[in-house]
Amino acid sequence: MKVGLSSACFFMRELNEDAVKIIDKLDIKLAEVFLGTFSEYLPEFARTLLKNKGQVKINSVHTLNTQFEPQLFTTHPRAKEDAFYWLRQALESAQILQAKYYCLHGIARLKKNSTPKDHGELAHYFDEIMQTCAEYNVELCLENVHWALYNEPHIFRQIKVRCPNLKGVLDVKHARLAGHSYIDYIHDMQDSIAFAHVSDYTPDGKMCLPGKGIFPFRECIKRMMDYGFDGSLIIEVYTGDYKEYEELYQSYMYLQELIYKLKSH
Repeated sequence: MKVGLSSACFFMRELNEDAVKIIDKLDIKLAEVFLGTFSEYLPEFARTLLKNKGQVKINSVHTLNTQFEPQLFTTHPRAKEDAFYWLRQALESAQILQAKYYCLHGIARLKKNSTPKDHGELAHYFDEIMQTCAEYNVELCLENVHWALYNEPHIFRQIKVRCPNLKGVLDVKHARLAGHSYIDYIHDMQDSIAFAHVSDYTPDGKMCLPGKGIFPFRECIKRMMDYGFDGSLIIEVYTGDYKEYEELYQSYMYLQELIYKLKSH
């Protein structure tokens, strides 16, 4: 099990090509790249990141999902074709960066009835997306997100029954914002969790870096380990949730030490 850092932690502080340099300087050897706009999905930009990232290994690629992901699930042929064009750009970039995973939000819940009650009905869309990912040697991972497709526990397993190779991303922040326990999402994804997005929160509910708040990380990691989890914990907070970059490294070390203690017992 490893710990990494999302470039989303630097959003509006640093551009991605500079963020990966900082992650390398912090001696954090694993990262998720949060690509924030269309020009960043292009392979040319991925080559810039590859040059700048130093010794950092890229775990996963994450896009600004609302820009094209909802249209991956449409029946409108032209909209779908455009969406898959941008997906392929992002996947080629992931391949250049040797990222193993693509993190999907999918449909945005902008309307009350924007998704079917039986989410297994979406399986044929997932099959098509997964086949496209496989062309670039990238695995598709569905993340629990309170405003998107996977906002409630039980949804993942409905899709997984018909798409057995689908992986999941546990986001503890989004579980809390959805009003559900992170435990319910772990039970839903079980041994299909590829990696996790982790953050902490203070007693008054403000998000903060892992180790600075009251989230039960030991219990959370142990519950994932009970299902055989040995993936990565990717720290994902926002720029207002910390002050100095050194705090990111401190949080990284907090999780590293916690994992070491859990595996030693």
